[in-house]
Amino acid sequence: MPTGVHLRDARQQLFDAAERVLLRAGPGGLTSRAVTDEAGCAKGVLHRHFSDFDAFLAELVLDRAAQLESQAEALRESAGTGTPADNLTAALTMLFGPVPLAIIPLITFRDELRARLRQARPGGGIAILAQVTTAVSAYLADERDRGRIAADADLESLTLSLVGGGHLLFTDRDPGPPTTAAVHRFVTSVLADVVQRRPRS
Repeated sequence: MPTGVHLRDARQQLFDAAERVLLRAGPGGLTSRAVTDEAGCAKGVLHRHFSDFDAFLAELVLDRAAQLESQAEALRESAGTGTPADNLTAALTMLFGPVPLAIIPLITFRDELRARLRQARPGGGIAILAQVTTAVSAYLADERDRGRIAADADLESLTLSLVGGGHLLFTDRDPGPPTTAAVHRFVTSVLADVVQRRPRS
């Protein structure tokens, strides 16, 4: 394995390498050696940019959580168009893609990583799930303001149902991720009461 490879953007290349290892080998296979081997660089490169491996993992998680922001923004922008069930089906499929799903057990797997994430930002200990929760909650509030969801809807309970149930739905990926139809059925069932009771124009 070459040890003198120059990495132009070392941090991003190491993040990308860690993502590939995580998807292939799971949290247990994600070690500093596995990351640097995947990136084709010396182990010292990682420690030149990060104080230790947990610091590296914390930055990786926060970087990938930040990437969800554009998807969260797209969900909010969809408020008032299409149907809430269609919009949330598309959003959950993106927000619970392979990379976010792989990162969630990584956070659960490493106590020190959760501690670093909590230090970095409020709610950081569940960074990916917190990002998804915020996106769904904001979208539901926007739809309620538009009268497309009942004014007395319990948005906190709806959000927890959609995020928690959605996570379980996407976590069981054997033999593959859920179909769009399956996700839509789930979302429709969660929203059925509050959508049916919304004021009619």
